[in-house]
Amino acid sequence: MVSPVPAHLQAALVAGETSGDLLAGLMLDGLKTRWPDMSSAGIGGPQMGRRGFEAWWPSDKLAVRGYVEVLRHYREIVGIRRQLRDRLLQDKPDVFIGVDAPDFNLDLEADLKAAGIPCVHFVAPSVWAWRPERVEKIRRSTDHVLCIFPFEPELLARHGISASYVGHPLANMIPLQPDRADARAALGLPADAEVLAVLPGSRASEVQYLARRFFDACKLLRAERPGMRFVVPAIPALRERIAQVAAQAGMAESIQIVEGRSHQVLAACDATLIASGTATLEAALFKRPMVIAYNMHWLSWRLMAPKRLQPWVGLPNILCREFVVPELLQDQATPRAMADAVLAWLASPGKIAALTERFTALHHELLRDTPTLCADALQKVLENR
Repeated sequence: MVSPVPAHLQAALVAGETSGDLLAGLMLDGLKTRWPDMSSAGIGGPQMGRRGFEAWWPSDKLAVRGYVEVLRHYREIVGIRRQLRDRLLQDKPDVFIGVDAPDFNLDLEADLKAAGIPCVHFVAPSVWAWRPERVEKIRRSTDHVLCIFPFEPELLARHGISASYVGHPLANMIPLQPDRADARAALGLPADAEVLAVLPGSRASEVQYLARRFFDACKLLRAERPGMRFVVPAIPALRERIAQVAAQAGMAESIQIVEGRSHQVLAACDATLIASGTATLEAALFKRPMVIAYNMHWLSWRLMAPKRLQPWVGLPNILCREFVVPELLQDQATPRAMADAVLAWLASPGKIAALTERFTALHHELLRDTPTLCADALQKVLENR
């Protein structure tokens, strides 16, 4: 049955953390082009707000990773979800779109779908990497999944889940040939200096477990390469904490902290020391060699490690299906190991050239008109509701 799509589309969205806000903002561009009079509200961040989104709660309320860390915020997060569910069940939107944050969104989507509200999930939960038991929950909770990686729709179809590949929005935002000189000039960096981008994560818990290790690694690199420059893009909420950790590591005068501007920093750098997450894909699209590291509460690691289904954790390695960049996880993420891995890249221009070629091919594979494809998929869901 084909149903008319309302001209004044009312969409509810939930996007957790910085990357979800970015993805949702780009998707809203496509939806507002298709439905200019649409309204949207729920949980979101500044990128969504710039598109007219009404945030009932800010997206950083959901920016928690790891079992132990989630437990600390469990009561607040569950309370938010309950209030949001009750509000949406009372004032039913035309569609609900959960952007990533599967632990929060899938349970919410299940309740909304059972009440007749069409539910779309943007970013397929990584059942191919972690927690395959989520497949049944995805099928029960969603009407359609918007996938950002090309292999995902076929995998989900095997489990009876409707899905579309919409490309990765970041591939449209990042130029195929980044301008290093222009980015350095904008950041006040010397054209001929060695520059390391240092990205210890966009969550408070990541800064807690990673920042000191990263800055200790920078101290080792400073001793061996005195002219190296270290630049940290920080979200506003974490800037002060990152500055404190840099001071504790004795690197306050050597670390340049900039607010936001992560893309400019990645364009400017020669290499990056980076926390596992969406930022690693951004670094790959900027064609930069990287050292991926991650550390979390020991109990969270013990609980999560057995759920891994493949040898890679970093997105560039997952997409290339091999270790094209090093990963240093948990106890392996020592300052010495991280510093040595960065130095190994800087000593290998041939390997960097090969990596640039590999990442350029990946960029082309992920490059699609994501906003329009999202709107196309959503229209089909609404017409068949």
